[in-house]
Parts: sequence; C-alpha cells; structure tokens
Amino acid sequence: MVLSDISIKRPVFITMIMLAFVVLGGFAFRRLSVDEFPNVDMPVITVTTVWPGAGPESVESDISKKIEESLNTVAGVKQISSQSLEGVSSVVVIFHLNVKINDAANDVREKISRIKSDLPQEAKDSLIERLDPGDKPILALALSSDALSLKELTELADSSLRKKLENVPGVGKVTLVGGAKREIEVLLDPARLDARNLLPMDVINGLKSSNLDLPAGRIERGSQETLLRVAGRVHEVREFAELPLRMPTGGVTRLGDVATLRDGTEEKRSLSLVTRGLWSEGSKDYNVKPSVALEIRKQSGQNTVQVADSVRERMAELRGELPAEVQLDVVIDNSVFIRASVNQVEEDLLLGAILTVAIVFLFLQSWRSTVITGLTLPISVIGAFTAIWAAGFTLNQLTLLALTLAIGLLIDDAIVVRENIVRHAEMGKDHVRAAKEGTDEIGLAVLATTFSIIAVFVPVAFMGGIIGRFFFQFGITISVAVLLSLFVSFTLDPMMSSVWPEPHHKDPSQRNVFMRAIGGFNTAFDRLSLGYRSVIAWALRHRMATVGLTTLIFGVTIGIAPLVGFSFFPETDRGEFIVMLRTPVGSSLNYTDTKAREILQRIHEDRDIAYTYSTIGAGATGTVTEGQVYVKLKGKKERKRSIFQIRPEVRERISELVDVSTSVVDAGGVGGPQSPLQISVKGPDLAQLDAISKQVLARVQATQGAVDVQISQENTKPELRLAIDRQRAADLGVSVAEIATTLRVLVAGDLAGNFEDKNAETYNIRVRLPSTGRTSQKDIARLFVPGAMRAEGGRTLVALDQVANLSRGVGPSKINRIDLAREVRITGGVEGRPLGDVSTDIKNAVAKLDLPPGYVVDLGGQSKDLKETVGYFVETLFLAIVFIYLVLASQFESFLQPLAIMLSLPLSLIGVFGAMLVSRGTMNMMSMIGLIMLMGLVTKNAILLIDNANQRRAEGLGREEALIAAGEIRLRPILMTTLAMIFGMLPLALALGEGSEFRSPMARAVIGGLISSTVLTLVVVPVVYTYLDSLGDFIVRKFGSSSEPHAGGHLPPPVLAHRLAAEPGAELTPLPMPRPMSQTDLAIVRDGDILRK
Repeated sequence: MVLSDISIKRPVFITMIMLAFVVLGGFAFRRLSVDEFPNVDMPVITVTTVWPGAGPESVESDISKKIEESLNTVAGVKQISSQSLEGVSSVVVIFHLNVKINDAANDVREKISRIKSDLPQEAKDSLIERLDPGDKPILALALSSDALSLKELTELADSSLRKKLENVPGVGKVTLVGGAKREIEVLLDPARLDARNLLPMDVINGLKSSNLDLPAGRIERGSQETLLRVAGRVHEVREFAELPLRMPTGGVTRLGDVATLRDGTEEKRSLSLVTRGLWSEGSKDYNVKPSVALEIRKQSGQNTVQVADSVRERMAELRGELPAEVQLDVVIDNSVFIRASVNQVEEDLLLGAILTVAIVFLFLQSWRSTVITGLTLPISVIGAFTAIWAAGFTLNQLTLLALTLAIGLLIDDAIVVRENIVRHAEMGKDHVRAAKEGTDEIGLAVLATTFSIIAVFVPVAFMGGIIGRFFFQFGITISVAVLLSLFVSFTLDPMMSSVWPEPHHKDPSQRNVFMRAIGGFNTAFDRLSLGYRSVIAWALRHRMATVGLTTLIFGVTIGIAPLVGFSFFPETDRGEFIVMLRTPVGSSLNYTDTKAREILQRIHEDRDIAYTYSTIGAGATGTVTEGQVYVKLKGKKERKRSIFQIRPEVRERISELVDVSTSVVDAGGVGGPQSPLQISVKGPDLAQLDAISKQVLARVQATQGAVDVQISQENTKPELRLAIDRQRAADLGVSVAEIATTLRVLVAGDLAGNFEDKNAETYNIRVRLPSTGRTSQKDIARLFVPGAMRAEGGRTLVALDQVANLSRGVGPSKINRIDLAREVRITGGVEGRPLGDVSTDIKNAVAKLDLPPGYVVDLGGQSKDLKETVGYFVETLFLAIVFIYLVLASQFESFLQPLAIMLSLPLSLIGVFGAMLVSRGTMNMMSMIGLIMLMGLVTKNAILLIDNANQRRAEGLGREEALIAAGEIRLRPILMTTLAMIFGMLPLALALGEGSEFRSPMARAVIGGLISSTVLTLVVVPVVYTYLDSLGDFIVRKFGSSSEPHAGGHLPPPVLAHRLAAEPGAELTPLPMPRPMSQTDLAIVRDGDILRK
C-alpha cells in the first residue's frame, strides 16, 4: 500500500504527522466549548403580544386568531399553537426542520407588520423571538437581606446588579422575579374630579405635557452656537402635587387637589422564596427567606459553562460592592451538573482505554505489540478533537460518548495490522519486509471492515427529525475517530514494526514472574480452543437441532421483549427536580404563597433535600395562580437514596394538600420542565371541549403508571360584566369606547410618563383609583364616564350605572388553540411503568370514546416524540443493514455469504433485550442507538470466521473441516476484539458517576448484544453457512452456472495435500501454509504454527 510504503521509507515524516495530530488535537481540546448536549437549531418562533386589562376571550378573538390566520400562510409552517391569557397572547409557530430560522423570523415579522393596524390600539407591539432550546435560566441568583426592604432590594437588583450582569459576555437576558419595583402612583379622587369637571384622561394628558424635557433648537451668535432646551421635567416626587391642570370650564387646579401622590411600588405579581432545611438531633425545621431573584439566560448559541463561569467571576466583584447586610447566593447553576457529567465521561473514556489495552496485552503478551497497537488510541482520540473543533461542535455528552464507545473499535485495526505483520515475521521475513507485505496483504480487508462500521454510523448522523439533529455530532465524531485509527494503523503500525521488531521468544523459565503468571492464560485458552472445536463439530453434525435451538431462544427473546418497555430518554439522577403548583382560578398572590409554603413544609421533611427555590408568577405569561419549586438534593455521596426513591415520596406527601394541584417533573430537558404525557383535545366549541376533555381526563387518571394528571381548562374565572344600554348611552352622549378607556384607566391604571431621579434611573408614573375605591361592584357602579358636551365647555359626567347594567358571571381563565382550533390539554407524568406502555394504554382507552364530528384527541409530548423516533430508528436501521450488505457483498464477491454473516444481527437482539431486563432498563433513544451501533460491530466476528473458512476451502479442505479449522484459528482474535470492546465500554455500563444513567443504556445494549452475538456466531453462523452453501450448490445444478464462488463444492484445484484427520485422538501436526492467509486473518500465530488435528 502507498501509505505503508511511505511510512516505512520515511519514519521521521510519519512521526511528525502523528505528533501534529496530537499537538493540533491538544490545542483544539483547549478551545472546545463544554456543554451538556449539542446546540440544536430548532426553527420555532414565538409571538408575544400584551394587551393590558383584556380578558382571555377578547385576547383570543382580537389578537391570537388574527395572528394565527396571518402566519398560517407563511411557507414552511408545520404547526401553530397559541395561549390566550388575561392581558397576554402567546403564539408559537413551529416550522419544518429544513426551514432556515432567520428566513422564518423575517417572514413572521413581515406578516405581523401587515396586520398591526387590525390589532387593538391599546395592545403593545408584538415581541417576535426565536425559541432557543436552551432558553431557560442557566443561573438563578437570590438577593436577600434582613435589614433592607423588598423595595430597596429590588432597586439594588434592578439598577445595579441586573445591568452589570447583562454586560457579561454571553448573557442574553436577566429577569427579576419576586421584586417590588418603585413606581410613582397618582391615586385619583372621583368626587374631586367630578367637582372640577375633570376626566381621568385630563389628568394623564396634564402629566404628560407638564413633565417634559425637550430640545427647542439652536441660537447662533457670531461664531458661537448655543442649544436651546426646555427643562420641564420634574426632579422631586413632591413637585408633582404642584403641577397645574386646566379645567374645561376655565381656571386651573393643582394635581394635588384631585389626587394623592405616593412613592410606592408596582402591583406585586411575582414572588421568590429560598428555603433551607434546619436539621438538628431529634428535631427538624426549615427557614423560608423572601428574596429578589435574578434569573440569567444565555444568548442563543453561547456555551453554558463559559457563561456561568463568567457570571461567577462578575459575582465575586459585585459581592464586594454590596452592603454588608445583603447576601447574594447562587440557587440554580446548570453548569455544575454539565461539568461533572462531562468530567465523568472523560474519566470513563480514560478508564475504558486502560482496560482495553490491558485486554490486548493479556492476549498478545508482548510489550512491543501492546505499545504499538495501544498508541492508536491516544492519537485517534486526541486527533478527533481537531475535527470536532473544526466542525464547530462542542465537547458535550454525545461527542465524548462517541469517543468512549469507540475505544474498542479504534484499536481493532491496529491489532489486525500488527498481527499480520508478526505472522509474516514468523514466516522468516526480515522486519522491514514483514511490515510492508503484512500491511499490503491485510489492507483491503481492514478497509472493508472499517467501512462497514462507518456504514452504520453515517446513517445515525443523518437520521430524520429533531433527534437526527441531536445525534448528528455523535455519528460524525465516531466516524472521524474510526477513520483516524485506520490511517494510524496503515502508517504508524508498519513504521514502528519496521524499526522496532519483536525479539526472539525467551525460554519460559527466563521470563519474569508477571509474564509467567499471565502465560498460563495461553494454556487455558488452548484448552478452550480444543473445547470449542468439539462444540462446532457437534453443531455441524446436528444442524437442525442447532438452528432449532437458536430459533427457540430468539423466539423467547422476542416474546419477552414487551416486558422491557419503551421510553423516550432514560431517566437521570441530576440531583434536582421541579414541583409545579397551581391554585384555583381567581386565587390571589398571597393565597398562592400560603399554599406554596405548605408544599415547602412537606418537601423539607426529607433530610436528603439541601434547599428549595420557589417562584410564583415568573415568566412572560406567568400568573399569580401558578408557580414552581426547584428542589435541590444533596450530593450523591451525601445522600443514601436516589432521586427515583425521593421523588415518589415527595409526590405522595404533597398530594394530600387541598386547594392546590401539583406535579413533579424533571428539572432537565430542552426548554425547561415539561410533563412527558401531553394529550390534546381539539374542537370548535369550548363547552363541548370541556365535556370531552373531562372524559379523557378520567381515562388518563385511571391508567396505571400515569401520575400528576392535570387539565389546562381550569375552572372558570369570576367576571364582572358591563351590559351597555346603547340607546340610553347615545342619549347621554356616552360611547362604548370611552367607557372602556375610562374604566381601564381607573381600575387597571394607565402610564402617564416617567420620573427620573437624581441617579438618572427612570420609574413609571401610574394613574388609577386607590385600591379602596375599586374593591366592589358598587364602587365600579359609582364611577363617572364622559358624556355630551356642555354649552359652557367641557363634558358632562355620567354615572356608570346610568348607562350600563353590572352583573356577575364567569369566563375562561385561559384559552389554548392549536392548528387554528381550540384545544384543551391534559398533562401528566409517568411513574413505575415505561412511557410507551402508558401511552399505549391511554391511546386504547381514548379510542373507545364516541367523539362528535370535528373533535379530535391526539397524543403529543414525549409520546409523540417516541413514536416519531422509533420511525426514524427503523429507517436508519434499515439503511445500516443495506449498507453493511453492500460492503460485505463487495468484499466476498458473493450474494449469499453476506447473509450468513448478517445472521449475527438478529442474534445480537437476544443480548440487547437480556441486558435491558437484567438492568431493569427500557428501550429508549440511547439503547436504540446502541442497537444500531451493534449492527456494525457484530458482523466483524462473522467476517473473520467466514473469510477464513473460504481460505481453508480454497486450500483443499472440505466444507465442514474448513469451518472447524476456521473456528479454531479465529477463536482467539474474535474473543480478543470482543473483550476489548466490552471492557472499553464497561465503565459506561456501570453508571457510577454524574449523569451516567443517561449514557449507560447504550453501553449495556452494546455489551449485551456483543456477548450473545459472539457466542451464537461461533456456533450458528457455520451451520447457516452450510445451508447457504448447499443452496448455492442447488443453484449450480439447477441453472448450470454459479454466481457464488466456491459454491457446491466447485473449488479450485487444492493447494494442499493435507486434510484434517477424522480419527479422534489424532496427533497434532503443523499445517503447512505455502501462501499467505486471507486478508482478514487475525489469528494469533504462535511459533509460526497453527495447530490442527
């Protein structure tokens, strides 16, 4: 081969290339960003529109539906959903994966700009954002103090901390939760306004026109120019009371005559609590401390660990600037788990490499051969870092997992090349010639086996759906590493073999104690080889029994496969989880706070819980009836139980509380905590939807394994409705629009500019009624609205109850829509059963419902993701099998023999399902990828066996004798490569470190499949080979020609006169080999002889 020839002739040049791989890989490794998972670009756009004071039904009809209908015509839209809440519309647009997110965002902006005039004038401009999968707080800081008030803490957090943290590189947004921001309140007195014939809008307009700071041009005088500015801004709060207001009837009054001014805070709509358990001997307690939380989100595409480290560095500076009585603590830090998880994968990779090299040394029992083959591992792994960095990947769990799983693969090619070189040297050739000819002979076979492995991983890299994007880096990384190992095997191995030859074997008595101790392994293995010879001979004599027994085992495995169950992703002990809480519709913030504290009391009954961080009303669409409790457990080494034991106990304790619904969900995941079960009930009529959804709810709650089942259509919210008497209103000169505007100002309040303090900080000025004037229906009825114009000027004031009838009613608290139809969503978690089993039971139960026309029930969430993933998995598995067949057929120049080799594929399923049952795991995304990975691994053993059998037959042996000889020769390399792969993955399978539960199913599936396929391949594949060979013989006899080389006994003239002796107990004699062995021969040839009977 060209590569090996160059490497042998120019050893320094090849050494420098290897050194370049290591140096470049080392520098690339230092520059690689660290994250938990690959950064996946999801084409999702959100449109959020705020309409203060509007009810959910008004928001739906006037905003959400109009936006949906407009965006439905955008190219590439896959799904549109919306949520209409009190004062907020949130529309989510999901595009197909092939749509570029920037183009989609521009199309959405264009459509929204076209319908802007159709939206209510009081609605604020729509906020259009990309939905980042990582758009959740990566850090949460709690600012607390026993000396400062909440208002002072909020001012400190907003004016100082937030701005400084937003300047940290990579920080996208800092949100305050639980604060009470300063606000200047202008509390109107309706009686005094009426006495002066003033309207609320008159006050607002007077404030806006009197609190201005505007430029008025320039004054030029000679060579100088002076700016002219009207300095009309109020600088002290007390000055507002002296602002003049012009009355419609003439004259001027002061603002203080018609309103009370207060330097207060905005209406509190969120809450933040940090709770720590206080355990002492024989007693338990907990401390709840209100705080102002700063939730930090990273910019899209930024690295979580780097941003978190930068924020922590800035925090160290900020703590020095804070008053002594103020504490700033980190309550959430996602980078801790990410860093620990990535470090654990790196440790597993290193330990796997050590175990792999140890297995190789045990079989080879040569330091030189072990070093030469072992060098492939560090060079391939470190060199792969260069490709990872160049491709823009990150150092995440999947890229490191790819390298860890590839440890056993990377050394295989080096073993093949090295062993073939040693075999040629033992034939009497000098070390240079042995290195050259040995590599040349084995080169094509190594290429074929390597490409068969890559043929499996390339489809994984290009799987469909979002899961394909997720595993793209995994497939590319492992493919690059395997290609690098191939290059190293064709260059470094022959070069080192030519300059560092194996010494002559020492007399066993001259070896050291260690080498003599492990030398017994060869003796034991020789006995194993002889035993295996008897097994394969028996299998060939009892072919039908062998095939029947194997079929029975396979059938039993398929029969028990449903016991394993399916899930989307494996559950992981992250040491944290979320408790979602929701109080009845119409509950106040104080009531939700009370219920949250009851939940905290139940949670902190567990000693293994370190602290909790609670928020109520957080987020753009957060309400005072909803909140969540972030529960942080103690470290794995500090607690005696896992999260899978603690979480059900917490769920059971908090489920006993009344007037609050709770659910326990994972803290991890894309986009934040979500329930795995999502059932969507769609239809046009809200009342009918409510009835159907309650039937579905009952069936989901009755399903075994479904927990924390909730419904999005909450109880209706109480409303105070105004029915306008249009005729009477027209007679009095009152319009509906003016009634709505006036009431919105008086009750909800309206902004009338802002106030700038001496520190140049600005605060809102809000005009409204005092809280005592807007508490009851009578208070609202007594309010005045503008009527007809007076002859002397101004407007008459009309009492509201003269033109409207007030009545109490109920309305929806929120309205969900999906695909232009109303939706009620039922959510829930899964406990004690696999997600796939629970989803199937729910689907069967819902299918029995008699739904009216136009109403549909769909399963979404992880159930839908699992269904799509299984579809993509089957597609990828099919492609992998096809590619493997193409490679094998090309290598063997046969259409039938690859079928015997590919029998290893279904045989691996026995070990996969067995490993899942023993480890009590499920078939999830990770174990499915492991199963695809097996397709490329298990065929290598059958390739070694069948290829050598073909070679033995070409030398003149009969079919059965050739198979027996091939099995005995190939047993050692088959077991060596298999054990190397198993031990390389063993640290992953043991799941000992942080986040290991996520990675271990893949390694367990591979190990189980390798064990079963290896054992059965050594026995069953030779039997099936004989059947296929007979089929080839039949084709020859039937059609008179053969497409199968060497089929039906049509062998080329034998090159050996020796045959295997049939008599039992025959003497063992050397089998001469006048020509080189086959290209994929991995046999360990000791002393230049192969033993046979």
